[in-house]
Amino acid sequence: MNAKPLQPSADFDVQRIRRDFPLLARTVHGKPLVYFDNANTSQKPLQVIEAVDNHYREHNANVARAVHQLGEEATAAYENARDKLATFINAGSREDVVLTSGTTQSMNLVAYSYALPRLKPGDAILTTVMEHHANIVPWQLVAARSGATVKAAPIDQRGELIVEKFFDMLTPEVKLACVTHVSNVLGTVNPVRDIARECRRRGIPLLVDGSQALPHRPVDVQALGCDFYALTGHKMLAPTGTGVLWAKREHLQAMPPFFGGGEMIREVRFDGTTFAEPPHKFEAGTPNIAGFAGVGAAIDYYQSLGFSAIRAWEHELLIYATERLREIPGLRIFGEAAEKEPVISFLIEGAQATDMATLLDLEGVAVRSGHHCAHPLMQFYGVPATLRASLAFYNTREEVDAFVAALLKVRKLLM
Repeated sequence: MNAKPLQPSADFDVQRIRRDFPLLARTVHGKPLVYFDNANTSQKPLQVIEAVDNHYREHNANVARAVHQLGEEATAAYENARDKLATFINAGSREDVVLTSGTTQSMNLVAYSYALPRLKPGDAILTTVMEHHANIVPWQLVAARSGATVKAAPIDQRGELIVEKFFDMLTPEVKLACVTHVSNVLGTVNPVRDIARECRRRGIPLLVDGSQALPHRPVDVQALGCDFYALTGHKMLAPTGTGVLWAKREHLQAMPPFFGGGEMIREVRFDGTTFAEPPHKFEAGTPNIAGFAGVGAAIDYYQSLGFSAIRAWEHELLIYATERLREIPGLRIFGEAAEKEPVISFLIEGAQATDMATLLDLEGVAVRSGHHCAHPLMQFYGVPATLRASLAFYNTREEVDAFVAALLKVRKLLM
């Protein structure tokens, strides 16, 4: 991890920002809440909450199915979110942005609409040891149906991808490569642009799991050079049940629909159906309209703060929290990459992760315990679970101090 912090902007007023997040003001078990489970789901600002509330109060109707005023307003809000998302990730075209329920659906869409029709016995999909289950299990499912295999590139003890090994494993039988942009357990930032360049040289499409990247850094999918990019809304201030699959136009044109139903068709006859053009052919049924109204508000909120200010403050918090945790005897941190986002996974010698998380909750501290949907990564480190403290731009140094004090108290109880 970089030792020198970025310099937060002088006008980055974290206390003012916290007032936008009503849940941060509550207490848990009589203690002020310290919410350090942001990699699981972020809290929502008033602007997002009000956008969802306003949709149901003023504009509630289905999209693309009515010529009445409410239907037009609902459709406008939904499609406005697509426009904002396209700009947010520099998609190039709004037609390359498929709105989904989250990264998991986006991954499965690629698995079944892109990978499965192309896989045959002897083919392979390449991923890495640090992946979330959503970037492993869909590939296993389509591999089992096609006779293909799933390979995993190794990492080192610092939690960094051994990039040269990944490149070596990009052999001719690999038909799709998949990598996380930022590890949900380690915070490691992978060199996606370099990986994409090597994949292009070999003619291998690359999918990137961006779930943990968008909450912390700007993403330009065209500059990255990948073929597919998946993201989820609920980790980036937006409601649950929202997400995106961005893909290159040629892939979307060639992929058959994954789901069938209303609104993804031009015409249905019993002798055959004509599908809509992308992205709509992948958006069957009634979507999470209110949720995407919230996505639009979330993007506006990020842009009002600016990622340079967000990144600087989060980097300072990460360094401070890491230094404070190192003061605790017997504490081991998993993931010390040179470049990482504000996620710290750790264990204290002699204490079980779940026991510690339960006792920390009684102190008002919310952290994650378990395998974090990353069983292969736990197996690599030889542990069943870790504790994970994941920070966001609305967290404070005082919360870090309260967390460390609670951790020392819990450690004393368990020793």
